[in-house]
Amino acid sequence: MSILITPETKILIQGITGEFGARHTKLSLDYGTKVVAGVTPGKGGQFFEHGAHRVPIFNSVADAAKATGATVSAIFVPPPFAGDAILECVDAGLDLAVAITEGIPIKDMIRVKRAMQGKPTRLVGPNCPGMVCAGTGKDSHGGCRIGIAPGYINKKGHVGVVSRSGTLTYEAVFQLTSKGIGQSTTVGIGGDPVNGTSHLDVVKLFAADPDTHGIIMIGEIGGNAEVEAARWLKANCNKPVAGFIAGATAPAGRRMGPAGAIVGGAEDTAAAKIAVFKECGIEVAVTPSDMADALLRAAKAKGVTLS
Repeated sequence: MSILITPETKILIQGITGEFGARHTKLSLDYGTKVVAGVTPGKGGQFFEHGAHRVPIFNSVADAAKATGATVSAIFVPPPFAGDAILECVDAGLDLAVAITEGIPIKDMIRVKRAMQGKPTRLVGPNCPGMVCAGTGKDSHGGCRIGIAPGYINKKGHVGVVSRSGTLTYEAVFQLTSKGIGQSTTVGIGGDPVNGTSHLDVVKLFAADPDTHGIIMIGEIGGNAEVEAARWLKANCNKPVAGFIAGATAPAGRRMGPAGAIVGGAEDTAAAKIAVFKECGIEVAVTPSDMADALLRAAKAKGVTLS
């Protein structure tokens, strides 16, 4: 079992004919993902062809969803148009929109968040690597890969990974897989200050999932989302949790890489977040290379088997 997506989930790709979208559509198809439609306005009726795959292209998300049964969109639309692309998913009633696009204007995301209030569509991202749930084939083939995360490093199993950082997501997954420990779902939520799904949203889903036996939560300086999630976990979840916070050496007041990685308050420094993690019983990884081992320490302390 996994959260939000399964190997059977039908995906559509917004921006499928662009260079970046096309490249990652091919990788998702090679992974076994059920990409059933593409959306590029003005190119409806054409096809995206890759090997034996022939994916129909539609002018709108609503048309694509109606014709193919797609319930999730991966968004590779350029920043000026990405906000409207997300809202098109909302209007079409999709279950999930995964916005890979980096650099969406904050004012556009504020508009999107307001428009999404009370609607059933969930947004992951923007500026995120996407999501993966592994399959059972060779190199985890036959799973569901949405976005840009490498699929082959994943292994089907029982650890949930949630992260603001794309590269640290891959590092955690690779460490786990190298130790023979699989993942239930990997969720990259992105590092922008205005996003759709938070650490708290994801850890609640992992806590409720009987097939997720442990959690790795990766955060960064800026905001208090990791603190909020840690305190909820302490009060509501007995599963082993390991955490890592990036940006310990970043100077206060300076934005570091992701748009949300800026220190401005009492609880958004790395030191403050690490202190809360420890207070909440989360095993802290001192360096990125320690993330899988930290989870193993947490699991051992609770008598939980992860593999």
